Amino acid sequence: MASIYALKAQFQTLLRPLVHRLHAAGATANQVTLAAALLSLAAMAVVMWGAPERPMLFLLLPAWMLVRMALNAIDGMLAREHGQQSHLGAYLNELCDVVSDVALYLALLAVPGMAAAPVLLFAGLAVLTEYAGVLGVMVGVARRYDGPMGKSDRAFLIGVLGVLLAFGWAHAPAVGWALHAGSALCVLTVWRRVSAGLSTASAARG
Repeated sequence: MASIYALKAQFQTLLRPLVHRLHAAGATANQVTLAAALLSLAAMAVVMWGAPERPMLFLLLPAWMLVRMALNAIDGMLAREHGQQSHLGAYLNELCDVVSDVALYLALLAVPGMAAAPVLLFAGLAVLTEYAGVLGVMVGVARRYDGPMGKSDRAFLIGVLGVLLAFGWAHAPAVGWALHAGSALCVLTVWRRVSAGLSTASAARG
């Protein structure tokens, strides 16, 4: 099943000149990873504090999602292409991604009249999808990035909701239904990642 993740290679090609400049300036992959998490928490705070009174602040969600996707690509490229891979970096990459994701999903609690349950369900299942992907390594295969609701797909969903909310084209009920649909796709994504990991591990043993 298709996922926006498939566009990663083209995105990296666009970012490569910037990565070279950052490396020349002394930036490290771990610094970029930590910065992305901290700025995601800051974005969540701004939206939750200000968006109920100033809905245009919801535009911070798609804007920051795009920047964060770039930072996620940049830290990986710094690590792989400039000799900065480390065990600490592997931990930071996974943990900071989850922190950043959850922070931005929880920002939707700022939607007037929004019930907490759809937001918390989506955030929890998003964490589960990433855990299912990481578990591939534990069974001796590569980390899984299968869709249909991987990290990039979730970023797209939250970004679209941010635009709709900013211009008053969506309200709490529509956001709730969108998050329920996203949650269902997260469950499908967990199943696909687990089944693909098991199939690959079985084929490797065979």
